[in-house]
Amino acid sequence: MSDVFRRQSGPFREGDRVQLTGPKGRLNTVTLEAGGSFHTHRGVLSHDVIIGQPDASVVTSTNDIEYLAMRPLLTDFVMSMPRGAAIIYPKDAAQIIGQADIFPGAHVVEAGVGSGALSLWLLRAIGASGQLNSFERREEFSEIAQSNVETFLGAKPTNWTVTVGDLQEQLPASVEPGSVDRIVLDMLAPWECIEECADALTPGGVLLCYIATVTQLSRVAEAIRATGLFTEPDSNETMVRGWHVEGLAVRPDHRMVAHTGFLMTARRLAPGSVLPELKRRASKTDFKDEDVEVWTPGALGERNASAKRLRKTAREAKAAAEAGASDR
Repeated sequence: MSDVFRRQSGPFREGDRVQLTGPKGRLNTVTLEAGGSFHTHRGVLSHDVIIGQPDASVVTSTNDIEYLAMRPLLTDFVMSMPRGAAIIYPKDAAQIIGQADIFPGAHVVEAGVGSGALSLWLLRAIGASGQLNSFERREEFSEIAQSNVETFLGAKPTNWTVTVGDLQEQLPASVEPGSVDRIVLDMLAPWECIEECADALTPGGVLLCYIATVTQLSRVAEAIRATGLFTEPDSNETMVRGWHVEGLAVRPDHRMVAHTGFLMTARRLAPGSVLPELKRRASKTDFKDEDVEVWTPGALGERNASAKRLRKTAREAKAAAEAGASDR
């Protein structure tokens, strides 16, 4: 595991992914191989020129065009990797690591795995001494995620398992009750498995739900409260706005990464503990059948990729992973 992470620093080696930035700021990512080359209409850049150089070096093509060669950061990789499902953006992944208090050596459960973006962040946070159990309902998403993780890290981590199936059924069979430190849910209906998560979590453990819409947000909060097994849920969202800074021309960027999802956290109470009742203002906490209808997959806008598209994405992700493996 430590050797896998070691690949993210030091001189460039065969099998490393390198991000090349040209004179106009255009980015290209290549996997280094001895004797290989990167072809453009501006000339050819030999991989052998890059191999052995320090990270963040400037290399020159046959036409004397300079390129900045750097290893892609994890942020760069997850934004460009093959996707079967929508990814969790880096801004949300960073908040998940912080708000769920993911620490080295933690036992973490993740559902669903999607395209593997959050899995990479979690693996980095728990380190070699931690354990990550990921659950995914769709086989094709599982394959894409595992290929993406192998592509970035260079090999599949030994402390990571991916189980295909429904979390409600698979979680009790995969972990001991009270043995999990943190659970992160990125799924359409997290309220369906709150009790299973409560059984798996250690007292004081954190449950974090990544939620797309306000209707889902409401139902998850009420489901957590209804169990009586957690602290009062806390909800928030993160927005990131960049700034243009050049001399005295300092202003906000015209575009920003705004709403992508809500994060809701709650902590597992000790067995037998009863949360002190909180005084709340009157609000609509009851709901009828017609209210529940707005929480159905169709009403929530769930978009399923076609089988053809998923097969193509899985092939691309697997090819990238095999290309890196063959050069090591």
